Amino acid sequence: MPTKSRSTRKSARKSTRRTGAARSVSTRRKGRPPKSIELYYWSTPNGWKISIMLEECGLPYVVRPVNISKGEQFTPHFLAISPNNRIPAIVDPDGPGGNPVSLFESGAILQYLGRKTGKFYPADERGRIEVDQWLFWQMANLGPKAGEAHHFRLYAPEKIGYAIDRFTNECNRLYGVMNTRLRDRPFLAGKYSIADIACVGWASRWHRQGQDIGQFPHVKRWLHAVVARPAVKRGMELKVDDARNVDMHDPNVRSVLFNQRAR
Repeated sequence: MPTKSRSTRKSARKSTRRTGAARSVSTRRKGRPPKSIELYYWSTPNGWKISIMLEECGLPYVVRPVNISKGEQFTPHFLAISPNNRIPAIVDPDGPGGNPVSLFESGAILQYLGRKTGKFYPADERGRIEVDQWLFWQMANLGPKAGEAHHFRLYAPEKIGYAIDRFTNECNRLYGVMNTRLRDRPFLAGKYSIADIACVGWASRWHRQGQDIGQFPHVKRWLHAVVARPAVKRGMELKVDDARNVDMHDPNVRSVLFNQRAR
C-alpha cells in the first residue's frame, strides 16, 4: 500500500500555501489544487535526495515504496518509469504542459523540481553553473565512492584490505575537496541549493565510510546547518516500514542487491 507523506496529509488549503509563489500562481490559474507527485522510494541516501527536495518545495506527494531487497525494482511497472532499475523515480501528473511526466536519476529529478518550483536551482546561467558542478560532483564522486566504501567496509563477505583502503581513502580525498570548497562559503554553490540536498545524505554517513568528521571542520559546520533544516529532517526521517526488517545477512537479499546482471 502507498505511504502518504506529511505533505499529502495536509489539507488542500495548507498544501497550496506551502507550495510557494510560483506553484501557487500556476494552480490558481488552472483553478484546481496541485496533484500529488508519486515518489518511488526506499530509505537510502539517494532516496532522501528527493524526499528532502519535495519537503523543501512544499509539493504534495505520495510515497510508492520499492522494496529493493525483494527485487521490486525489476517489475515491469517500475522499469517503465526507471529503466535503470534504481530508486528514486517520480511521476508528476502535472508535468510540462499540464501532462504527466516520469523521471529517473536523482540529479535529473532535482533539476526538474528546481525548475518547476523556482526553488534551490538558480534561474540565471552563472548560478546554475555553480550548482551543476557540485551536483554532478556528487553524482560522479561522493555518491559512488561512499557507496563502495559502505559495501566493502560493511557488506562484503570477505574483508578485502585493498578495496577497503581504496574507497576509504577516496572518500577522505572527497571530504577534503568539500572542506576546501566550504572554507569561504556557507553552502556548496554559495546559497543553499540542490547541490547541498544531493550531498547531505551521503555526508551524514561519514562514520560508515571510515571518516573522522572532526578533520573537516567546514564540512562539519555545513552538515550541521543542513540537517538542522526542518524539511531536511522530514525528508531523511521518511521511513518505509519494510526497510527496517531487511536482513542484510539473508543470502536472497544479498543476491538481489549485490549480484545483479543484465536481464
